[in-house]
Amino acid sequence: MAYQPLNRARVEASIATAKTVFRQFQAVLPPFAAWTIQDWEGRGSEFDEVRDCALGWDVTDFGSRDFPRIGRTLFTLRNGHIRDPRYPKSYAEKLILDPEGQRAPAHFHRTKREDIINRGGGNICVQLTRTDGEDRPAKGNLDVVIDGCRRTIASGETIRLTPGESLCIPPRTIHQFWGEEGTGYRIDGVGYTVSGEVSSVCDDVADNFFFADLVRYPTIVEDAPRLHYLCNEYPKAGSA
Repeated sequence: MAYQPLNRARVEASIATAKTVFRQFQAVLPPFAAWTIQDWEGRGSEFDEVRDCALGWDVTDFGSRDFPRIGRTLFTLRNGHIRDPRYPKSYAEKLILDPEGQRAPAHFHRTKREDIINRGGGNICVQLTRTDGEDRPAKGNLDVVIDGCRRTIASGETIRLTPGESLCIPPRTIHQFWGEEGTGYRIDGVGYTVSGEVSSVCDDVADNFFFADLVRYPTIVEDAPRLHYLCNEYPKAGSA
């Protein structure tokens, strides 16, 4: 397999696909989701919460250079900021595009607690693994809650969420989730599912723990015109 860095053409194509799939499942985005870089020109400090809390489009391969397999396309709808008292929200919400075959790398969050919700399409598979006292994968059992129902699973087990179902993931629980092969809303032969994430404040700078040499926001190869700013690319107020 030829590994390639994430490029702008793929970023923009992924955003276009996400818009189509979200619309299919009536997941309506706020107006700024459609803004181009020209639309941001002259936008002032009234949009600082969008900039400072990393709201908006987020397309990443985590530095894997293998976006079809290890990557994410998502839209952050709301978030707070634990280091900035101007943004006191204690919660966050995201919409995530789940193509067949693609997942985020195995990781956990040091403090964030999150619910993963299957918003429509096919099935979502979620693999959960417990950690020991030194943040390493551990054997044993895990207590999980699915739509308010508590059950016990083996560490490393995969749970299948059908549309409408949700799962709570506590802090320091290793997880990966993906759209199940052969399910989902199909575009050009690929099945897509939409998952939602409702959580405590999302701090992608300090709260993520990956088990490989990966980065949350990789450098993007500029091989095509940029149509949208990603959540980590916004210009300062009035400078666009």
